[in-house]
Amino acid sequence: MNLFRGRVPSILLGLSNTNTSYRNLCSFNLLDPPSSSSSSSSCPSVTHGIHVFHCPDVVGIVAKLSECIASRGGNIHSADVFVPQNKHVFYARSDFVFDPAKWPRDQMEEDFLKLSQTFNAMRSVVRVPSLDPKYKIAILASKQDHCLVDLLHGWQDGRFPIDITCVISNHYRASNTHVIRFLERHGIPYHYLETTKENKKEREILELVQNTNFLVLARYMQVLSENFLRSYGNDIINIHHGLLPSFKGGHPSKQAFDAGVKLIGATSHFVTEELDAGPIIEQMVERVSHRDNLLSFVQKSENLEKQCLSKAIRSYCELRVLPYVEKKTVIVKHSVIREIARRSALSCLVYVSKANEHALLVHNTKLQEPCQIQLAPLMAIALSFVLPIATLEAALRASANVGVMDEEVAIQLSFFANV
Repeated sequence: MNLFRGRVPSILLGLSNTNTSYRNLCSFNLLDPPSSSSSSSSCPSVTHGIHVFHCPDVVGIVAKLSECIASRGGNIHSADVFVPQNKHVFYARSDFVFDPAKWPRDQMEEDFLKLSQTFNAMRSVVRVPSLDPKYKIAILASKQDHCLVDLLHGWQDGRFPIDITCVISNHYRASNTHVIRFLERHGIPYHYLETTKENKKEREILELVQNTNFLVLARYMQVLSENFLRSYGNDIINIHHGLLPSFKGGHPSKQAFDAGVKLIGATSHFVTEELDAGPIIEQMVERVSHRDNLLSFVQKSENLEKQCLSKAIRSYCELRVLPYVEKKTVIVKHSVIREIARRSALSCLVYVSKANEHALLVHNTKLQEPCQIQLAPLMAIALSFVLPIATLEAALRASANVGVMDEEVAIQLSFFANV
């Protein structure tokens, strides 16, 4: 799979970004999301599917997409549509549920193929996570292993629909290190390839990754050549420990510290021939001040890097990353209300955290699973209270500025006066 190739850096167009004109941006999210408990009771064989669609913009695309799914007994639970101004192109991503007995996987491919031919689609991809093979990836890392370790534990916890075929590094790790012990315990090969300025061992790397769907550079401190990118052909996701396009190249934390910035960040992007200029998938920031030193800059940056890379891989595997014109990508965000409703069901209590008056904690009394919701500092509420989930949903819908801040349910509100 190759979404991007060549000299095409990008800019993020989040579908929850309020700076985007809502006239051309629609998101239909039901308050009745797919849940294993409710679905299994009414339809034990219900299965979740994802479909992304990119085609020239004409009248009736949404209607035909809905008809295609509904005609086979499927039900759309979430649909995001984006039509950029003056571009005459259409983007859509749909989450739906279906019964495999009524809509076999092969028939689904055929139905969406006919739909793509009808609209001359540039891209039409359907994925059924529970039925389709997991993505095969290889991870490349150097000496620093915080991103590598985070990905390995995330894979172990089932956060990513991936199979790790191997880990490749230009740094030697002894057999008694945490990484090597973990890899040996799980049967994942570790390949140490010593590199020099004259020989980056790219031929050997290509042989090791030839059967992978995409690569992840988890702080791999070697620049891959144009020849390697062309020969590999699939997407490569990198994490840069800086807020691109600022502070490209080496030692971005020191560059940021010397520049006296007040915000530091991490950027996950696709790798292209131009250094640190590939299409941006995800960015995260954290505030710093004059009280920080270079060490605290690095520590804060490393935490951001882990979160940013993890979220980028999840978005990519969930088909939330769509190619856009020239230097841009369309990133379909997670539905805030749908995720809150799915996690909290009917047993949700909301209260103000005494430890952090700028945050609400959504607490699932059934699963004992807290989820933090960030509030704008000026709208902090210092009182404790209990709030039904329906009231929270109404408040979210009434808010003028809802932006997804973390991978599932954290949101920032411009006001919360009606709480």
